This record gives sequence, C-alpha cells and structure tokens, in this order.
Amino acid sequence: MIQTPYLLFLGDAPDQLAAKVAQGIKDWRPDNAVGQFRMEGCNADLGLTDMTLVQAKEAGAKTLVIGVANRGGVISAAWKKVLVMALEEGFDLASGLHNLLSDEPDLVAVAEACGRALHDVRVPEVEYPIANGIKRKGKRVLAVGTDCSVGKMYTGLALDAAMRERGLKSTFRATGQTGILITGDGVPLDAVVADFMAGSVEWLTPDNDDDHWDIIEGQGSLFHVSYSGVTMALIHGGQPDALILSHEPTREHMRGLPGYALPTLEQVRDMALSLAHVANPACQVIGVSVNTQHMSDSEAKAYLAEVEDRMGLPATDPFRFGSEKLVDALTAL
Repeated sequence: MIQTPYLLFLGDAPDQLAAKVAQGIKDWRPDNAVGQFRMEGCNADLGLTDMTLVQAKEAGAKTLVIGVANRGGVISAAWKKVLVMALEEGFDLASGLHNLLSDEPDLVAVAEACGRALHDVRVPEVEYPIANGIKRKGKRVLAVGTDCSVGKMYTGLALDAAMRERGLKSTFRATGQTGILITGDGVPLDAVVADFMAGSVEWLTPDNDDDHWDIIEGQGSLFHVSYSGVTMALIHGGQPDALILSHEPTREHMRGLPGYALPTLEQVRDMALSLAHVANPACQVIGVSVNTQHMSDSEAKAYLAEVEDRMGLPATDPFRFGSEKLVDALTAL
C-alpha cells in the first residue's frame, strides 16, 4: 500500500497540464496532499504550499509522488537528485511514469539502504486475458475526447460522485496512473501489451447488477496519432452502453502535435459511435463534457448553450457546474 499523505513533486513541469497527475490528486484527494515541491523553471502551480523535503516530512508527508506526466514519461537527471534526497529523508516514492523507479539501479540501491519503498503504479499486476467480446451484465459509460488531457477522468470522477449522491449504483474504473493513485485500484492500460488491452478492460468491468454503472476512465483520443490505440481498446473492451464526448475548446492544436488540429465534436461523435457499435450495437451518445477552465463564467455558459443547441445533447462542465445533466441522461436510458 502507498502510504499517505503525499508531497506532490511537480519537478520542472513546463506548464500546468504537464502536472495533471498532481492536479488530479489535489482536486480529488485533497486530504492526501500536504504540499508541493517545485524545481527551478517549474511553470505549474497547484496552489498548495511550496515545501522543502524537510518541511514536508515535518508536516507528516510519507510519500513523494511524481505528479508530472511528461511526454514519454522519463526521469531526468535533475529529478533524480531530488528523488535520491527524498529517499534519504525517509520518503517512499510513487510514480506512474513509463520510466519505472524499479528500473533505476541507483534509486533501488538508495531505497534498499534507507529501508524505503518504490511504487510503480504503471506496472500491470494481472495476467489479463485476450478480449472475447461476450456481452456482460450491468451498464457501462465511457468518455471519449477530442484530444488527450481534456478532462475525461474528471468527467468520470464527477459523474461517479453525483450518481452516488443520488443513491445510484456506480463504480469509477481507473485506467491510468492518476486514477489509480486517486482510487487505489485499476488497470494501467497504456502499459498493457497491445493484444491484451481490450481484455484488460473486460476484466476491469465484469458482470454486475443490471442497474449498476461502471464509469470507465477514458484515455487518449481516436484522433490523436500518438495515443489512439488505448481509446480503441476502451471502446471495444468496455462495450459501453453510453458515450460522453469530452472537449477543451481553447486548444489550438492536439496535445503535443502542433501540426494537427482538433476534430469537431461531431466528428468524434460519429467515429466513436460507429466503433462502439461493433461491440455494442445499442450504444448511444448521451451528453457532452466541456473543460471550461480557461473561460469566464459567461463565456463557459454561452459555449455550453451553443453546444447543446448544435448537438441536441446535454452539455456541462461537470467539475465546474456539476454532472446532473449527465446523470439524468444516463438514468433515462
């Protein structure tokens, strides 16, 4: 078990979005977030207290969590110095990077010498099956995005919270490192061997009560040439009964791909639904989730109204304005 609370390591994150792992923990498990550690050149800020390792230890932090999801997921030499010092100060380390802590001999040696633990949450711990496509009992909903990092996880967590408040049967099914760190369980989908990705999603969302909703954490985008594979695995392995379109309207291009423009919501709707019908012909698009964090209240509300009018679907920013419209759409199915 990863010991809490955490000191969230932002490193030298180039922008706020690069620190999305830490941001997710801070927003959804604030009691676990003692403070933040930022290096020189860091352009991300969670609004938490900036702490040294000594200060964080005195405040009760037990684990330094690497809260940065950089492209490729690598541990830089500059980060390494901080991680070694953290182990020596008595912290465990937790990471969701592709670059595993356990693959770094110096970190392993220091951890062993100091009696500390290294937690790699992006390591599959189950031998997942190959997908069989057999229909499972219960209901499932999946958020599909116009791009990466547009709020699919926040949509799922907010939806799960709202459904539970209504007394509905709901489970958030984490498929990425941030979701796993928040909930303590899940499948690190982008670290699963490709042939078994869809099977791992079937394993994650087994038979359940007829009125139970599995809220599957979305990943990637069908239109993102780097990360479309994980989205396809979620669509076919998840066999969703409902899809929610996720969008961030202020993006100028796809995340990390300046030569690629974002698709329209209509394009995502049509492509995702046609692919979902392969595994579940009854699947429907039930709503739109919009990440409006870079818009004023008036701009956000006007944009949501325009989307509802244009798409004929309920639209909301579930983190900012609540998920009630989406819950209503699900319960109406």
